[in-house]
Amino acid sequence: MNYLSVILLAVFLSVVINVLLKRFHIPTVIGYIATGIVVTSVFHLHRDFTHQLHAIAEFGIVFLMFTIGLEFSFRYLAKMKREVMLFGSLQLTTSGLVFGFFLHRFVHMDYQSAIVVGLALGLSSTAIVLKMLDESGQMHAPFGRKAVGILIFQDMAVIPILLMISIFASRGSDLGTMLWHTLKDAAIVGVVIYLVGKYVLEWGLGQIVRTNSKEIFISTILLIVVGAALLAHTFGFSYSLGAFLAGMMLAETHYKYQIEAELIPFRDLLLGLFFVTVGLQIDLHAVAQNIGWIVLVTLAVMAVKFGTLFLLLRLFTRARVALKTALTLSQVGEFALAIFALAQANGLIEARITQILLSAVILSMIVSVFILGHIRTIADKLLPEPEPEFKRPESAGFSNHIIVCGYGPLGRKVAEELKRAGSRYIILEHDIRRMEEGQKAGEPIFFANAANAEVLRHFGARRACAVIVAVDNARHLRLICEALEQAAPRANVVAKVKTRSEAELIKGLKVDHVVVESEVIARRLVDEALQCRLDLHAVKTATH
Repeated sequence: MNYLSVILLAVFLSVVINVLLKRFHIPTVIGYIATGIVVTSVFHLHRDFTHQLHAIAEFGIVFLMFTIGLEFSFRYLAKMKREVMLFGSLQLTTSGLVFGFFLHRFVHMDYQSAIVVGLALGLSSTAIVLKMLDESGQMHAPFGRKAVGILIFQDMAVIPILLMISIFASRGSDLGTMLWHTLKDAAIVGVVIYLVGKYVLEWGLGQIVRTNSKEIFISTILLIVVGAALLAHTFGFSYSLGAFLAGMMLAETHYKYQIEAELIPFRDLLLGLFFVTVGLQIDLHAVAQNIGWIVLVTLAVMAVKFGTLFLLLRLFTRARVALKTALTLSQVGEFALAIFALAQANGLIEARITQILLSAVILSMIVSVFILGHIRTIADKLLPEPEPEFKRPESAGFSNHIIVCGYGPLGRKVAEELKRAGSRYIILEHDIRRMEEGQKAGEPIFFANAANAEVLRHFGARRACAVIVAVDNARHLRLICEALEQAAPRANVVAKVKTRSEAELIKGLKVDHVVVESEVIARRLVDEALQCRLDLHAVKTATH
């Protein structure tokens, strides 16, 4: 069977498995990993093919980190320095020392191998944690914020861990020289991305958007993401770190909401492929031979990570936040898979130990999906204390408001009436020129396509008093109403159509009030005409 057939079969299996698992409310991540296990069990895939597939799938994490970067601008990240630098460094150092000591003392690894493996076990899964937090809307909860900060530090820490492997394997390398080159390269990457973001991106994207071509816009964003990732990788850093920095730069522009909405399909598709490749790395024969050790290592590692992180965070925050953060990061991450493979290739760990560690990492990732899916229930059982509500930094003000879709002639009039009535509203406009006009007029307007469900979720459509659809294009009207059914099925939707025949386009969709422009104008004209006749009649009567 050729590779195209294998890919098609994998797609088919992932659909079937996920449809079945969704009936039991099991996350799609598990379905993708199960697909990989089934494929690798049935077919003996060539190592080069799996490696190439994994290289492509890694861009799932790249796009994930980019969209996370859009959520965390430089200004917001500056407020998270405690979560990133303090909590991140404490977590990884403590976990690495505990694991390293145990491996050196009881598994009889030499101290160099023990340090590398210990630090790798201290890493958590960026892909799983961020995906689950994003889906549950907990990214900006107190525990989610701490988890994201620690993950950012861990992503940066991958570089020195990989450097350690090179140093320990080469024996004769100069540590000072390698560290100097790393710091120099980090400065170059940071400065280049910062300068491009500050002086080029806003202007460049403005020119792209003015072409009014969705294809060119998406191509440009893909170019920015992949370019930033490649720049970071060229200087020895991870692809995802470069993408994260690019996302943070674009978070400062007017286009962040539209960018995120357009990239989500690419991100989710590649993330699914990434988790399939995780399943491909499981050797069922090796698992069967070492199942006892794998389960023991998994439970021990997750328990140690949970315990150390909980005790550390308890010194700085409430017990419930510390508990949920520790549960969130108790698994071992995907970067550990690459570190173990590289360490084995450089003779630092044995093949059997590598397979046990790889299997334990994947098992911990699977277990953590269920933990993250029920984290509130687990926290309620262990620490039943009240949990304060949190607000997302960007959308904190978006509740009990009115969303106006479109800033054409009608949209402007609607905004004027809402302002006169003292109502709280925001405007979504996909035409850059109209958006700029609204900004000059001091309107709360955002560059975003209201026909995208993700955009509507960003702006709190679910919590809005009403959504007024004031667009001229009938097709766009239909797309917005369809997106509203996805993003906010209970929203009070008011839509304007030109004629009754145009109203048929949105028939069957959840639209509470349809205002037919031709009928309203006709009624107004008749009212004015009748009012004029009555006035004339009154004048004649008065003169007699």
